[in-house]
Amino acid sequence: MKRLLQWFSKEAPHLKTGRRGEKQAEQFLKKAGYKILGRRVRCGKHDEIDLIARHGNDTMVFVEVKTRKNEVMGRPAAAVNRDKRRKLSRAAVTFLQKRNLRPPYIRFDIIEVIEEPPEIRHIENAFQIEGGYRIWW
Repeated sequence: MKRLLQWFSKEAPHLKTGRRGEKQAEQFLKKAGYKILGRRVRCGKHDEIDLIARHGNDTMVFVEVKTRKNEVMGRPAAAVNRDKRRKLSRAAVTFLQKRNLRPPYIRFDIIEVIEEPPEIRHIENAFQIEGGYRIWW
């Protein structure tokens, strides 16, 4: 029985890679002067934001972290397609509405974490809000 429970509790390798990348991205942002406001924030039934941070005094940043072992299959940011951008936009609007937050500026960034060779790339303002979602203030 114990063995069976261990088998079920094992995390898939790609999920472990993603968690490692999120931790590295968080440390990267902290060193760059960002204040981390949330990690793996659930917004609704299916939406999640990897990191939420504050940059300066007036910008809330919603960060999507993409981690890859290498770039054989292309850049990690290429995985943030139109559907993913819409989901992130919906999650951000839901997050702001539920908490009644109205930051002066919001931004969507992508952080690429490549493990071999080790490299982190921060793409600021990677995309604008999409999918017909609007900021109401």
